Amino acid sequence: MISLDLNFNILTRDLSHYLENQVKVGLFGSGVGLSLVLGFSAAYTCYYLISVAKKPQLISGGKKFYHFLREQCPVVSETYYPTFWCWESRIQTLLRPFVTAKPGVIYRNELIKAADGGQISLDWFDNDDSLSHPDPATRPTVLLLPGLTGTSRESYILHMVQQSRDLGYRCVVFNNRGVSGETLLTPRTYCAANTEDLETVLEHIQRAYEAAPLMAAGVSMGGMMLANYLGRKGRETCLKGVVVFSAGWDVFECTASLEKPLDRFLFNSYLTSCLQASVHRSARARTIREFDERFTSIMFGYPTNDDYYRDASPVHRLKSVQVPMLCLNAADDVFSPSHAIPVEAVKQNPNLAMLITHHGGHIGFLEGLWPRQSTYMDRVFKQFAKAVIEQSNQLKDLS
Repeated sequence: MISLDLNFNILTRDLSHYLENQVKVGLFGSGVGLSLVLGFSAAYTCYYLISVAKKPQLISGGKKFYHFLREQCPVVSETYYPTFWCWESRIQTLLRPFVTAKPGVIYRNELIKAADGGQISLDWFDNDDSLSHPDPATRPTVLLLPGLTGTSRESYILHMVQQSRDLGYRCVVFNNRGVSGETLLTPRTYCAANTEDLETVLEHIQRAYEAAPLMAAGVSMGGMMLANYLGRKGRETCLKGVVVFSAGWDVFECTASLEKPLDRFLFNSYLTSCLQASVHRSARARTIREFDERFTSIMFGYPTNDDYYRDASPVHRLKSVQVPMLCLNAADDVFSPSHAIPVEAVKQNPNLAMLITHHGGHIGFLEGLWPRQSTYMDRVFKQFAKAVIEQSNQLKDLS
């Protein structure tokens, strides 16, 4: 017993002496402390390179479209290196609006009338200084559709406008009714299933610039609306190609994912409040599902909310898409869970291609040490837009 007490006292004394020295010297002043930091850094680097940074998966229903993308859009074959300090899905999603720069863009606003008496706000970036396409009549046009409550001022939209400007193209942003400050002239707003306003906008653009090639890019709900439109129209569209980012393919699955406790707290409640504010009504909804049950599905005449969700899910219309459409989704996107990404449906249509990154979140895709200027999504957009506009002859028959 005396021996044990003596050894314990000696051990306590030595440990106290060691800790006192560490406090005086500091963590980085000791070999042990520096070794711990270096060891952790090496372990983190190995984990990042093995488990985080990966090449995206490219899936296409036809070899021709697949090889076109590999040749014209090298970004689809490159390893995606998410920003090493914020690669987790929710962090990417939350930080993008704050860390990415908002390029200065001066829009020309235009309000056009809809068939039901409502008005639609379009924000044009005419790019009159374009050197590659100086003639406005033939200058390529890119139609941009923001997300659920987004407008032309979202950072991801501004980045796509900037990329289009660099290519010499014109942009026009389709703002959904009521979200960009314009007065709601009718009770009706918007939803992913209804494409009447989108059709009105496309007809308007075509009348204004009949000789200019036209393509479109949609983000989140904007991408869902585009996919539903293409599925309904088949070949009866003026669009030369479409790119879709972070779309929700099955609304049932998307809604269920956002109702998990953490995601409801981080995203669902905020988006619901934005939806209620956009319609200036007291819908008394706590979640997106409640808002859709009490407002959206009723406003658009669906018997039940399930009927609306079924009609709004683009997965059911992918087989009818007849225009080249590239879709970018992250496997860790909580808005569009990986098990609901329609890989098999894409494989059945030669006009479709799906690009799936391991990380990226919802409209995140941050990359680089400090992701201010460009994201992986921006690079996909720029390369695909250029390929569609300038190599359209290669996309005429993908079957």
